[in-house]
Amino acid sequence: MSYSFEYIDIILLAMIAGFIFLRLRGILGKRTGFEGKAPGQFKEVIEKIKNEKPITPSDKFDDQAQKEFLQGAKIAYETIITDFSDNDNKITTSKPLLGEKILSQFNEALNERNSRGHSADITFIGINSAVIKEHKKIGKILNVTVEFIAEVITCIKDKNKNIISGDPEKIKKIYDTWVFSRDTTSSNPNWKLVNTLT
Repeated sequence: MSYSFEYIDIILLAMIAGFIFLRLRGILGKRTGFEGKAPGQFKEVIEKIKNEKPITPSDKFDDQAQKEFLQGAKIAYETIITDFSDNDNKITTSKPLLGEKILSQFNEALNERNSRGHSADITFIGINSAVIKEHKKIGKILNVTVEFIAEVITCIKDKNKNIISGDPEKIKKIYDTWVFSRDTTSSNPNWKLVNTLT
């Protein structure tokens, strides 16, 4: 008889354990098969999110970005004007600031000036104003058009150092409209001059 009571106890304990297991399963849930590796299409989505480049302030080109841009544009303008107008007839310091088309045009003009035996002397006085007239994003490329008003003293001399144009004593006001461009997806923050409208 004592053995039969032991069997009954075991059966009761098993039933209680089964009841507790079923209750826990109902409350906590069960594995559905998605806890392991993600299906292929989800892997692609995850990789895409990881590789997406965050939007930078320059992509928005808000007031702060425009202010910072103009500060750099003024420096670039002076650097390019001075480099183009110096007497060595070579583009040196401003080369990284120029797009391929503009660099080619500048080099062509300098080669022509050099072939005539001419040289240029310039004193850059300063920039009176620099105003953004337009900014337009086409795809990933952001183009910004800037109107500059500046003052310089400049003259062109022949191979004998005789002045053939300009006045080394007179300040001249110049007006330029330039287009700068940059790839907003590039890690390189530098802008390049891509066109001169006037």
